[in-house]
Amino acid sequence: MAAAPLRVLACGDVEGRLEALFGRVRAIQGKSGRFDMLLCVGNFFGPTPEAEWAEYRTGAKKAPIPTYVLGANDQETVSYFPDVSGCELAENITYLGRRGLYSSTSGLQIAYLSGTESQHEPAPAYSFSAKDVTELKTSLVSTPNFRGVDILLTSPWPRDVGTFANSAGEIDTKKCGSKLVSDLAANLKPRYHFAAMEKAYYERLPYRNHTVLQETPQHVSRFIALADVGNTTKKKYLYAFSIVPMSLMDPAELVKQPQDVTESPYRKLQEAQKTKAPLRAEEETVGDRIKGLGEVQVDNVHCPPHVNEASHFVIEGHQEEQACQFFFDLNKHQGKKRSSDGKERGNSQPKQVKKPSQPMGPCWFCLASPEVEKHLVVSIGTHCYLALAKGGLLPDHVLILPIGHYQSVVDLSSEVVEEVTKYKSALKEFFRSKGKRYVLFERNYRSQHLQLQVIPIPLDHCTSEDIKESFIAQAQEQQIELLEIPEHSDITQVAQPGMPYFYVELDSGEKLFHRIRGRFPLHFGREVLASEALLALPQRADWRQCAAERAEEAAQARAFRRDFQPFDFALRA
Repeated sequence: MAAAPLRVLACGDVEGRLEALFGRVRAIQGKSGRFDMLLCVGNFFGPTPEAEWAEYRTGAKKAPIPTYVLGANDQETVSYFPDVSGCELAENITYLGRRGLYSSTSGLQIAYLSGTESQHEPAPAYSFSAKDVTELKTSLVSTPNFRGVDILLTSPWPRDVGTFANSAGEIDTKKCGSKLVSDLAANLKPRYHFAAMEKAYYERLPYRNHTVLQETPQHVSRFIALADVGNTTKKKYLYAFSIVPMSLMDPAELVKQPQDVTESPYRKLQEAQKTKAPLRAEEETVGDRIKGLGEVQVDNVHCPPHVNEASHFVIEGHQEEQACQFFFDLNKHQGKKRSSDGKERGNSQPKQVKKPSQPMGPCWFCLASPEVEKHLVVSIGTHCYLALAKGGLLPDHVLILPIGHYQSVVDLSSEVVEEVTKYKSALKEFFRSKGKRYVLFERNYRSQHLQLQVIPIPLDHCTSEDIKESFIAQAQEQQIELLEIPEHSDITQVAQPGMPYFYVELDSGEKLFHRIRGRFPLHFGREVLASEALLALPQRADWRQCAAERAEEAAQARAFRRDFQPFDFALRA
């Protein structure tokens, strides 16, 4: 029999507004049923909360739900916390302590760290130091069979939590928050991490606690920052969710990965710790630049689309550069890895722009080259451009191309990657408006300039699964090992500069990869798409058999340019 989930509320800075908070909690419980506990992060007390607090401290009023709070974040409120190891402040209101692990009778494990980061030892009563963090994480991680904690409570945000993720709005996650909290979160692997103090609401996309294809899958973590109680801008300060303690969950259910999962924002920090390399505060990271997913709002309750082992909802409160990587040897069985040439990918030094290489001879695709057939160009951005394919499978078969000379996607600088992503997004929206989905492929073999081939297929003609199966089936017939790679993994995790490969990406995010070790059929991508199972245009598998007059090509380019104009971000730059 499955364990019953606990119903938990989490809250941002209360700042002494007890009546506003508890009044809202009563209203929620009256409408949605009773919750088991309320967890408060950030500043529980404000500069002058004595009038309201006195009624709760003396017992004249009582909190409507067991409430657990963190300690002081400044000298002014230290006096409200008489015992550093935690104590009951009033009936139903408990101070957890400076740092530690709270285990409920249900088995829920809540790690907590009070205060703000201090550079001094010993830290003031309202702060924590590196020693505090080290002792806390060591005491937990050294526990036999440690897998992580259910919840982590801190007042400051973790530094760099927005890496690889959706935007945090006006909050710069590279500058705000604490690197010590990032270190703690990376080691404790909380399923939920709550923080406050920035007067902002931010729910980060869930992130992995393992390296894909290299480590055993683990549960994901979710970071949620909450605004202050009663804020005038209506930012969310209460978050409600249901959770089954990790210790009571089926292991397979626990490690399920939601579709919008990202890499860990602390990957660079962890790599630096493994190599004992110093991590400089000014270093930046380059990531996936994943956009936030929308939420569905129903009667002031927002339901995020990434629910797996725990249901949760929000109650309204009225690149970055990659660390040193390993590359998978796809000739071996899954899980084996080999190191790169020892050089860090991305910026290990102050950020520099990666310069494109020079072509060995005339290039048909460098935009400044006289060989370019400019009548096929339909959009020009800052770093990339779009052009119709010469001898395309269809009249709207288009190429995404870097303006400078790059051989493959893995060679691109972060600025070019960002613009490629923008073109992908614009093309997806454009083709969907016409009832189509696109298939993108790259053949980094016997080609000197990157060409991302983008071919639309009618939505009612076949599903993404049909397309994927067609590629895999035809690959098997030709003894080509086409592997599926995780949706939110970057191709640079499975390929390195100079490595020949073939790569397929669907606009749904699914990806297929083949490392080329010998000969490879040059028209494989077109042959699959032209097959009877997909576009049923076998006679157009070879582009050289699809030549058209220049006037006809120019007319097709003008038509595409006109239709694409409302979706072309380059025109709005």
